[in-house]
Amino acid sequence: MKIVVSLPEKDNEFQLLQAVEARSAGRRLGFTVEMLYADNGGVAQIQQLYKAIHSQPQPRALVIEPIAVGGLETVLRKAATCRIPCAVLNGTVGCMPRLQIDFADLPLFTVGSNQMEVGRLQGEQLKVLVPRGGSVLYLHGLQGASASDERARGLENALEGTGIRLVDLDGRWTEDNACRSVQAWMRLRSSASLRIDAVAAQNDAMARGARRATAEAADGVTRWSAVPHLGIDGVPEVGQRMVDRGELTATIVMPSNTAPAIEHLAQWLAQGTRPPARVTLPAQPYPEMTQLKQRLQRKAPPGQTIGTNGARVEGSPGGTHTGASDTRSSAVRPTFPDR
Repeated sequence: MKIVVSLPEKDNEFQLLQAVEARSAGRRLGFTVEMLYADNGGVAQIQQLYKAIHSQPQPRALVIEPIAVGGLETVLRKAATCRIPCAVLNGTVGCMPRLQIDFADLPLFTVGSNQMEVGRLQGEQLKVLVPRGGSVLYLHGLQGASASDERARGLENALEGTGIRLVDLDGRWTEDNACRSVQAWMRLRSSASLRIDAVAAQNDAMARGARRATAEAADGVTRWSAVPHLGIDGVPEVGQRMVDRGELTATIVMPSNTAPAIEHLAQWLAQGTRPPARVTLPAQPYPEMTQLKQRLQRKAPPGQTIGTNGARVEGSPGGTHTGASDTRSSAVRPTFPDR
C-alpha cells in the first residue's frame, strides 16, 4: 500500500526531517511512502499531485505540505472524489471546511502547529531582545503561503504597541535567497543610516542565510556581530545546535508532522477511526524564555542590568531606540526566481 507525501523541497532541514519521519512511520505501519518534491514551485506541486492521483495503483492516501493555496482545493476535491483521504500540513486551508462537509465520510484534515502561535512566540522573543523598540529585518517565506502569512500575523499581533518596526525582506524559505535578499537591502543607500536591532526569519534556513550576509558585510564586526538572529524550525541537529553554538540567538521548535499524519491515516484505513478535523502539535521557544533572559543578563556589560521583562535599566550603556512606530516597512522586497 502506497502513501504519497508531497513537500515543497528536499534541501530544507525541516523537510528532510519530515521525509525521514514519514518513511519511518510508513515502514512501521506497513506502507510504502513515495516522496514528491516540487522545488518550491506551486504549479509543479499541483501537477505532481494530479499525476499521483491518476497513477496505478492509486495511493491509499495523500499527505501534502502546500506551497501555495491556489489550486489546492481542486486537487483535494479530485482526490476525495477518487476516495483518497488527505492530510494537509502546516497551515490553514480555507477550503477544508467545505470539503469536510462535501465528503463527510472521508478523512480530510490538517496537521501541524498553530502558525499564528509560532509567529507570536517569535514576537515574544523579539520583545525580550529589543525591549525599547527599534528596527528588525524580517525575512518571509513564500508570499501567499498560509504558513508564512499566519506567522507574520502572529508576530505583528505580539509586537503591537512595542515600538518595534519590521523591515520586510523576501527570503523564499531558502538560505541562499535570504542571503541575497539581505545583501540587496544592504546595497541600498537608505540602509546605511538605519540601525537594525535584530534579524528575524520565518525559518532557520533563512536566518542562516541572513547571518551569512551580515557576517560577510564590510561592517560585519562593527555593525552586525552583536545583532540577535532568530529563526523557526528548531531541528535538533541544525537549528537547536546553531543556538547552542551561538550562531543563532533563538529559534522556535516545530515538531515534525508527517508521522502523526500517516498514523491518523493508517488508523482510518485499518480501523475506520476518523481523525479530528485539525491535529495541532505544540511549538516551543528554544531556549525557553526564562533561559533567553538569563543569557541576555550574562551578556550585559558591567553596570548594566536587565529586568525581569528584558528591559535595560535607565542610564545603562549601549544605544537605545525610542519613538519607533509600529509600522511595517514594505518598500524593500527583493524577489528572485524559484531555484
